[in-house]
Amino acid sequence: MSDQSTESSPSLSASSSPSSAPSPELSKLDLGADISEEDKQEALRLKAEANKAFTSQNFKEAATLYTASIEKNPNEPTVWCNRAYARMKLEEYGYALADATQAIKLDPKYAKAYYRRATCYMQVMKPQSAVADFKKILALEPQNDTVRMQMVSTQKLILEGEKDPVVRCREIIEEGGCDIDPSYNGPKLPSENGKFHVSLEFIQDMIKWFKEGKTLAKRYAWEIVIGAYEQFIKEESLVNVDIPEGVTCDVIGDVHGQFYDVLHLFSLTGPPSEKNYLLMNGDLVDRGSWSIEVILLAFAYKWLYPKYMYINRGNHEAKDMNRTYGFEGEAKHKHGEQAYKLFAHVFTCLPLATLVSATKPPATKDNSILSPEGRRRFFVVHGGLFSKDGVTLEDIRKIDRVGRQPGQEGLMCELLWTDPQEFPGRGPSKRGVGIAFGPDVTKRWCDLNGVTGVIRSHEVRQNGYEIEHDGLCTTVFSAPNYVDQSGNKGAFIRIDSTGDRKYTQFEASPHPPMKPMAYVQGGLGSLMM
Repeated sequence: MSDQSTESSPSLSASSSPSSAPSPELSKLDLGADISEEDKQEALRLKAEANKAFTSQNFKEAATLYTASIEKNPNEPTVWCNRAYARMKLEEYGYALADATQAIKLDPKYAKAYYRRATCYMQVMKPQSAVADFKKILALEPQNDTVRMQMVSTQKLILEGEKDPVVRCREIIEEGGCDIDPSYNGPKLPSENGKFHVSLEFIQDMIKWFKEGKTLAKRYAWEIVIGAYEQFIKEESLVNVDIPEGVTCDVIGDVHGQFYDVLHLFSLTGPPSEKNYLLMNGDLVDRGSWSIEVILLAFAYKWLYPKYMYINRGNHEAKDMNRTYGFEGEAKHKHGEQAYKLFAHVFTCLPLATLVSATKPPATKDNSILSPEGRRRFFVVHGGLFSKDGVTLEDIRKIDRVGRQPGQEGLMCELLWTDPQEFPGRGPSKRGVGIAFGPDVTKRWCDLNGVTGVIRSHEVRQNGYEIEHDGLCTTVFSAPNYVDQSGNKGAFIRIDSTGDRKYTQFEASPHPPMKPMAYVQGGLGSLMM
């Protein structure tokens, strides 16, 4: 295993964009034209090459080859459906939805295309449309119990409303409904005068317990989540973190339930402390099958060190994503229905962004955009910037987030879902939610708010990070070999009191033989992998 560090460089591009080519405009394809036999054969050859690339998990290359096949023969629905699947692997659900829709137009009885489209609708938070497609599949395949289960699960999602489970969990504890089983012999939270508190020794014992494949007592899990909740609820939607002299702050990207990689990551950063703060930038859960272990560890540190441990919300700290990508099933399996409801509510209390500010002037003069006080400062957010100019830090600070899901539009949605694009201006999101924003958008926003740069996560980068938009936008991703198949490195960014940045990369760590998304409900696990 090799870990390496590199100094920051505004011109450094650590990886190419993960996006596949945009969907070709249908108007440019003559769907009614006669296709020569030669073009049909070439289209089949390209499809076979694309299938090989897909099997090798090179999804970007597969999407490109499927595109070439479509250009030779746009009338073959299976190629459109296959490209939709490749784009789903790239998390480009907006593009995938359009491809699946075209496959359905070409073959209205193509059940797999309806399945692909239903899954995309779920990812772009349109569960009603997903249910309509599930019903169409069942009309074609009445015995498909997997789809029937998923339809019922999605209908339940539509009917559910937000409640405050923190109050209910406290009531259950008071009623004696969550006492610790006398046979439990794992780590125990210390208590004083009948009230639990957390200690570093408990966290260390909890890590050992988790590494043995064991589950924490439900009562202790509840206490950790509620303990963290009591800290999050005190924080605004935009948190200010100042870095004093002699202190550093490590910004960590998506970790997605990869507990053994998180342990290695924390061995590199060190635990949160008065000399080194940690900021986890969303998407702690889903995909990986140790999301409970990851989130309980992060929340325990937040409870113990509220001024040294910070956690932003990601687009996966949301109920619709948790249902699809495994956290709901894992939470219910390990700690029960009420625990999942507790997590789901506390996720809504996570701050939406953090402003990390240096307290000393830059060590060397450059063209950095500085705060009004002449200091570097960084806007750390899971997704990115906005569909309109003029959004201020104060606008973000005032967002009413508690008890709310991101939705499909508005500032909260865009903070959690948007992505940078190479070209100026704004464009449609490849994901089907949020937008894509160009370097000119980033420059205007940073100038308006006196921000040195945007640090965001939300996308795999093969080298763990990428500096974009003339140095004003940096993506950091901290889940190496994402879902056991991407082969990428992880990284984190260390910021010091002058605003200098250092990038550390790390490789994936071995883990027990459990597949990603092992707890996905409703039979979607293999599809979403």
